[in-house]
Amino acid sequence: MSYAPKKSVPTSSMCAAWRPREFVMSGRGIQQWLKRSVMELVLLALCILLAFQADGFFTLGNLLNVLRNVSMQGIIAFGMTMVIISGEIDLSVGSAVAFAGCLTAWLFEMGTDWGLGILPALILAILGALAVGGGVGALSGLIRVRFGVPTFITTLAWMTVLTGAAQLITGGFPLTPFPEGYNFLGGGYLLGVPFPAIVFLCVFAAAHVLMGYTTFGRAIYAVGGNAEAARLSGIDVGRIKMSVMAIVALLAALAGIMQSAEIMSGTASTARGWELNVIAAVIIGGTSLMGGEGRIRGTLVGVVFLGVLVNGMTLMNINEYWQHVVRGALILGAVLINRAHSGE
Repeated sequence: MSYAPKKSVPTSSMCAAWRPREFVMSGRGIQQWLKRSVMELVLLALCILLAFQADGFFTLGNLLNVLRNVSMQGIIAFGMTMVIISGEIDLSVGSAVAFAGCLTAWLFEMGTDWGLGILPALILAILGALAVGGGVGALSGLIRVRFGVPTFITTLAWMTVLTGAAQLITGGFPLTPFPEGYNFLGGGYLLGVPFPAIVFLCVFAAAHVLMGYTTFGRAIYAVGGNAEAARLSGIDVGRIKMSVMAIVALLAALAGIMQSAEIMSGTASTARGWELNVIAAVIIGGTSLMGGEGRIRGTLVGVVFLGVLVNGMTLMNINEYWQHVVRGALILGAVLINRAHSGE
């Protein structure tokens, strides 16, 4: 004799237990989601507004132009995010960009004068500029760790040193020794996409993985949140701080090389004020100035938001001076919101 299994009738409590968690969002959950996504929503609203108010905004050519325009500062912003999350700051990135471009031009010129071929001289010049840039950042971190000098002061000093060094290298005039093909690094296209934008997105992907899915990334958050607790848990706080300072300086050197390729010269007066734009993008993206909190994805949104804002105001023929006023007001608002969230 066989017996069929008895069918159970689901009760209301069983149904409640079965419901997938992700489909149940409390009021607090919605509030937290809105808090995390506020800049994404603001960026979306801005794009919708500009689509109706700025002729030519929603064209492929213009959107690629926005992405190209924000690429070099955006590359630095991802490194700056790591620095600020770790509880430090770097004010020398603008000068580092100009110095790297000038150093690349000078090294390339020296290499060709010494009889090296164009390609070997260019490769050595690029590698040399990257090495010097990363070394300067690591030295800033070392001074912070060994002597306790705040990075605010250290990098402010480096800003002056690098500006002066760029002037010495160039003699106050642009160096223009580069071959024609060098322009591809800063102004070329690959499959219809600006090459700087491709580099920008690759750096974003690498930084996102590094901060979100590695032990090193978690250590950066821990150091920025509570350095003493991180030290007691076995994290080498000094190594973390030196590493993030080296990373942002290396990315600034990369941006400097790309910018020198875009303008086909090493010029000491370029990239002035970039450090403020970079820090603004990081803050607008939600990274806390107090350290220990922030997202690479948020910085991406902050970078694109500023780029879209400037592009939209330009298309609408808004006076350049008013553009500075609007950007400054938005940065101030973002800082105030940041401080309010940090105090919660």
